[in-house]
Amino acid sequence: MIRKLLRPPRTPRRRLVAGLVLLVVLSAGVGSWLLLRDDSPAAAAPTTATVATQTLQQTVSASGTVAAARTDELGFDASGTVTHVYVEPGAKVRKGQRLAAIDDDVLQAELSAARSALSAARTARSEHVSDGASDEQLAADDAAVLAAESSLAQAEDAAAGAVLRATAKGTVTAVGLAVGDTVGGSASPSGGGSSDSGSGGGSDTATITVVSSGRFVVEATVASGDVGKLKKGLQATLTVSGIDEPVYGTVSEVGLVAEADANGAAAFPVTIEVTDQRDDLFGGTSADVSIVVSSRADVLTVDSRAVRTDGDQTYVEKVTDPATGATTRTDVELGETSGLVTEVVSGLQAGDVVSVPSFSGPGGGGGGNLDQAPQRMRDFQQGGVVIPGGGVPPAGFGGGQ
Repeated sequence: MIRKLLRPPRTPRRRLVAGLVLLVVLSAGVGSWLLLRDDSPAAAAPTTATVATQTLQQTVSASGTVAAARTDELGFDASGTVTHVYVEPGAKVRKGQRLAAIDDDVLQAELSAARSALSAARTARSEHVSDGASDEQLAADDAAVLAAESSLAQAEDAAAGAVLRATAKGTVTAVGLAVGDTVGGSASPSGGGSSDSGSGGGSDTATITVVSSGRFVVEATVASGDVGKLKKGLQATLTVSGIDEPVYGTVSEVGLVAEADANGAAAFPVTIEVTDQRDDLFGGTSADVSIVVSSRADVLTVDSRAVRTDGDQTYVEKVTDPATGATTRTDVELGETSGLVTEVVSGLQAGDVVSVPSFSGPGGGGGGNLDQAPQRMRDFQQGGVVIPGGGVPPAGFGGGQ
């Protein structure tokens, strides 16, 4: 009797083990091929570049943080008890809009008294004039009228200060007072300009903070070696985190007192004012700054990668026959470098074509150019095989089933 041998079914574990064994075999094959293949030196696959004129700019780099162009810490000039708070954080306000108010009963009484005092002073002077009083008396009357007018002006300002108003269009970011609080004047008058820190008088937090809307600055720092190149009005390009397109600005202030950067080196503060109204910028966002310190038009330039040196001599390989790619060594005198181009002082003219070497990988044959790496990686991801340096894989590479 013939006994039929049954093959046990493949379990997922057995399939996994088989796959790992196959992977090891393939890896060994690739390693062997790489060791035995002919590794010729890296070759230079030249490209070309045309000498041309362009605007050459020198820049200074900086980094910083976006901030609102104006920040007002607004507090009451007069003393009193807060009776109304009209805004909350996040509110959009216009210039002159009411933000809060205090009890003004005392202020109104003082205003009425000042008005009465001025009226009495004017009446007394008028009577003395009618009576033919002496010049000394009239001079005293004039002084009394002026003093009463000054007192009235102060009383009117105090009464007006019972209502806190926005000094510019903006957004409320903080409200540091509430109904029932007692306030007593601030370091930043309600009619004054912007400020960076708190209030005096009653409380350090008894203020309402309003930041400008749509107008921003970048507070940046530059190295001590670059600060001497900067001045107010220079143009700047900003690369702001989260913004795809460049943002433009101008230097509005260059600090004179150095600060220590994260590495302890001296750095100088620089303020860049964003030139356009923006609604996509936010305070606290990081920004890289490129400040144009010089700009020259119609400068003859060459691709910096084409420049070579031989001892103290600088030269390029100028293409003399485009059909064959023949070149001749041409000595050049160079000037400033900006980005990927270098100024040509002598030796070349606009329209000349120069050779620009680019790296090729090992293996020769032109198949190892790094430009082809992305395609090979895609081939690998799609089930193909990446062969370093190009060429034909050894027989049986990749294996069969």
